[in-house]
Amino acid sequence: MSTNRPATGPTSPSTLVLITHLPTAATRAAAFPADEPLLPADRAAPPRTVDAAVRGPELRCAQTAALFGFDAAPDAALRDLDAGAWRGLPLDRVPADGLAAWLADPAERAPGGESVACVVARVGGWLDRPLPARRVAAVTHPAVVRAALVHALGAPARAFWRIDAAPGSHLVLRGGPGRWTAHFR
Repeated sequence: MSTNRPATGPTSPSTLVLITHLPTAATRAAAFPADEPLLPADRAAPPRTVDAAVRGPELRCAQTAALFGFDAAPDAALRDLDAGAWRGLPLDRVPADGLAAWLADPAERAPGGESVACVVARVGGWLDRPLPARRVAAVTHPAVVRAALVHALGAPARAFWRIDAAPGSHLVLRGGPGRWTAHFR
């Protein structure tokens, strides 16, 4: 997949297919991820033809992109939400009061981690830049796809937890910086 095409301009409509990585042991166990590999049995169909592909820097994104046949460049803006000290822990091992505060307040951070509000701002900044081509696939994480939809819709960060992005799912955004519309398939 080539990324040498010119970037889209402010009036060129673009298509961005956001793809969540395929399942891992952490996603199956309802645990905070620790950059584990994909589970071997799970595969999904790749999206239709794209002109360029990017991905989160984690192993699970690289493996998902490779399975889809994408030569996807890693982009730090597409990295997963940093769960800090909770990384690798199942939800039932996270202190209940800390988890409740984190789920209730988008500005709350896990110890040493990143807040939902920060993820929405980071991903929103990425969406506000022109894409590297007209049709782009971005292999990333459920948290990043949620943040992208929150930003695209102009919703408050607290809407983040009202969106479910399952492993292997696709969200299509069409338009461009400041004018994205969501399309589900």
